[in-house]
Amino acid sequence: MPVYLEDIMHLLCHISDKQKMKAAVKHSARGAVVAGAGAFLGGLVGGPFGIAAGGAVGGMMGAWMSSGQFKPIPQILLELPSVQQQQLCDDVYAIIRSLHWTDATHLVMLVTGNAALQQQVAAALIGFMTSQLKSEIQYGD
Repeated sequence: MPVYLEDIMHLLCHISDKQKMKAAVKHSARGAVVAGAGAFLGGLVGGPFGIAAGGAVGGMMGAWMSSGQFKPIPQILLELPSVQQQQLCDDVYAIIRSLHWTDATHLVMLVTGNAALQQQVAAALIGFMTSQLKSEIQYGD
């Protein structure tokens, strides 16, 4: 792994912590299975009306199950597999490649001192979280 991985992960953790970003990873497939199972079981027990009732109950349970608990993004980032960490860092490195830093603290200082650059890095993080991890982002407590 390139040397900059740890520095960029530190930067992303700092920015997401400063903005109090949390994310919930949705489990859509699990929710869909529960909704389908509810419709199936309802159909076995109650015929056509049971399909509708079972589908409704299963759909509500599936929706409840698919809404994940919000966790701080720094925690999620540190739990990512190394392949995904590398992909995220490559995306961010494309934004900050012109910067010259000596360590993670220096990188954080350079990026947080430039509002436009900080916004671009945060946007890359949010884009990764929503597209790759299918997460819902929440700000604040």
